[in-house]
Amino acid sequence: MEDNGKVTFEQATARLDEIVRLLERGDAPLDKSLALFEEGAKLIKNCGAMLDEAEQTVIQLQKSVNGDKSSDDGV
Repeated sequence: MEDNGKVTFEQATARLDEIVRLLERGDAPLDKSLALFEEGAKLIKNCGAMLDEAEQTVIQLQKSVNGDKSSDDGV
């Protein structure tokens, strides 16, 4: 992971895959498992936010391509 705290979607999902593999092995001590779970939960939240932002970008692009017809009142 990057030191500045800014992680790409791809980096976050790769780390989530790694966390899942580590937890599925089941050989980590409880405190390590809890730390991994917490890290995974934060990554999931961040991924959700990145997906929401991407969705809003796509919506805005669609509006600009379509001439923002959705804002017309149908006259």
